[in-house]
Amino acid sequence: MEIISIDELHDKTLGSDELVLDVRSADEFESGHIKGARNQPHEEVSDIAGELKQYKTVYVHCKMGGRAKMASETLEGAGLSNVVCVGDGGMQRWMDMGWDSE
Repeated sequence: MEIISIDELHDKTLGSDELVLDVRSADEFESGHIKGARNQPHEEVSDIAGELKQYKTVYVHCKMGGRAKMASETLEGAGLSNVVCVGDGGMQRWMDMGWDSE
């Protein structure tokens, strides 16, 4: 599994065939999230595994990195090979840095 930092994700220019998947709770997502991110709580990612296969890359992140790792492992177990885990930092650092969010 490829693991990158939230800083690396911030520095990427994402294409239309790439997705940022926020696996925090719906309440956490509503309180602030990366622009364009999709929310699916980590315990429910297997429900959308088939849909995620259409993307070139799915960047999975959470608040600090723990839930992103669990969700990434679940998705890889479901047969996805396009998953990148944002396991070093997460939304907490994104907010602390004052980067664009919705």
